[in-house]
Amino acid sequence: MLACDIFCAVIDNFGDVGVCWRLARQLAGEHGWQVRLIVDDLPTFARLEPAVDVAASRQTVAGIEIEQWHDVHAGETLRVADVVIEAFACELPAPYLAAMARRGRVPVWLNLEYLSAEDWVAGVHLKPSPHPRHALVKTFFFPGLGQGTGGVIKERDLDAARARFLSSSEARQTWWQRMTLGPPPGPEATVISLFAYENPAVQALLAQWRDAPGPVILLVPEGRLSGAVARFFDLASFKAPALAERGNLRAHALPFVPQAAFDAMLWASDLNFVRGEDSFVRAQWARRPFVWHIYPQADAAHLPKLDAALAHYAAPLPAPARAAMDRFWHAWNGAGTPDWADFWSHREAFYARAASWADELATLGDLASNLAQFAKSQLK
Repeated sequence: MLACDIFCAVIDNFGDVGVCWRLARQLAGEHGWQVRLIVDDLPTFARLEPAVDVAASRQTVAGIEIEQWHDVHAGETLRVADVVIEAFACELPAPYLAAMARRGRVPVWLNLEYLSAEDWVAGVHLKPSPHPRHALVKTFFFPGLGQGTGGVIKERDLDAARARFLSSSEARQTWWQRMTLGPPPGPEATVISLFAYENPAVQALLAQWRDAPGPVILLVPEGRLSGAVARFFDLASFKAPALAERGNLRAHALPFVPQAAFDAMLWASDLNFVRGEDSFVRAQWARRPFVWHIYPQADAAHLPKLDAALAHYAAPLPAPARAAMDRFWHAWNGAGTPDWADFWSHREAFYARAASWADELATLGDLASNLAQFAKSQLK
């Protein structure tokens, strides 16, 4: 059994620890690895995984050891795994790095990078980087959306779970009732999940949904957009189980759910607004149209990354649909005002592309399996 240590520093939001937790569970559950996740922010982690005890220095959850980062300096914890994953260039603690260099069998050291769809990623994926002081080599492992990359995270049973949910009216009804949303809406309604960073474009979009020709059911997980939605409805706050209506728009505030429960919201919706990396990937596997709010950067440095994703995802669409998606995604990311009627008039093409894209993305293999295969090849 291979031992693996994953180091994760939580910068902001939930994406870093969310990706690491999915990877840890998949390496343990599907590949039989002994995994330890060393993370510096247990309260944030606990929002995604309620079984985490924020006061415990060491604990085991779902068969995975979890350790607070500061405790890795203690002598008895300086065991070094066969595979060491430094997530998102978080920099390993100096004592652990020295222990790696002393280990009889040098571990496979991987720097798991952020997901990018840009073309240059394939050129640097699996490139080695020798350490300047220790006899160690770090290899860059890049998730990606194209050939020559590490792919993205996808559990072995994800497609089957989605199929079970969508084929069972009882499962869908149970989900809607558990979220205190009442019965599932009829086919005349458009169900939209809205998960994003703060976004000045949201007020214009809410107004367009209010004035839409048919009913729009909006599902808003508690988070960074809750305040903007509250202001639109002239409410003091918008927290679960709040319900607000205006015109043809009915908005529900959803509680923040554990990571394992997030997919069901994507499956239950006709369109998903997602953000960052983890929910962006889950939306692609949901086989539903989606709109990505990429993490905003100064000087619009994020827009070329957005364009790179669109180049992969939207390329086979008919030209009018591709142009509408491009306009809408850019507007949602700060370059203009979203035009809902223009965008959603192409929904049939978007549905077809969502399904074909998921099949295309699956040909890359999943990130955990690709990572495990590479690591084992280096340990021979």
